Amino acid sequence: MANAEEVKRHYVERMGEELGSVFDALWNEVAWLYKEWSEYVELFGTKPSRIELLNEAASLFFKIVQASLWEGTLLHIARLTDPPISAGKQNLTIKHLPSLIQVPEVAAKVTKLIEVAVEKAKFCRDWRNRYIAHCDLQLAIDEGAEPLTPVSKIQVKDALVAIAAVLNAIAEYYIRSTTAFDAIPSLYGAESLLYVIDDGLKAERARQERIRTGDFRPDDYERDL
Repeated sequence: MANAEEVKRHYVERMGEELGSVFDALWNEVAWLYKEWSEYVELFGTKPSRIELLNEAASLFFKIVQASLWEGTLLHIARLTDPPISAGKQNLTIKHLPSLIQVPEVAAKVTKLIEVAVEKAKFCRDWRNRYIAHCDLQLAIDEGAEPLTPVSKIQVKDALVAIAAVLNAIAEYYIRSTTAFDAIPSLYGAESLLYVIDDGLKAERARQERIRTGDFRPDDYERDL
């Protein structure tokens, strides 16, 4: 399996130095974004029983985790669809790609896909500007303030798919390959944690029952933390 440097070198060889380098950086950002989102979905967007499990284990902690993953995802999407230049500095964004593509028809196709992605990601910008990156005063203290743009998991998924389509259009032309970002395997992530929590809660219930009935063991009162 190729390492990160070998993959980048492959992109540069097929796309040229500038496009290949930017594409490689964006690919890694999008792959990580998909991974973050999949962890969120595993924990909080799959089935109610998982929410109940997390609440029983550590409701406050997982409330913080949920908010952090949610806001991080929206912020990440907003960044990837930002203008190529802001405050006089260049950004790593899909909007930077068309100017680096030397094939007019490919540049035109990518430009249209970027327009779709930016529109799909529009809701993230309101959250980023008024809640995540900045705390809008009126929103914080005024009950009559314009509420944040409603957001759903479907909207997030649609934005991710649209961003991935931009990269895959480029990859399809230059390297005759595309990436199924949502199929990248995840090891030692949220699902593994859920199994550990489930086992731990079952063991804790059994421990409490032994203590309640007086049939406890010496190690029932021990803690290794």
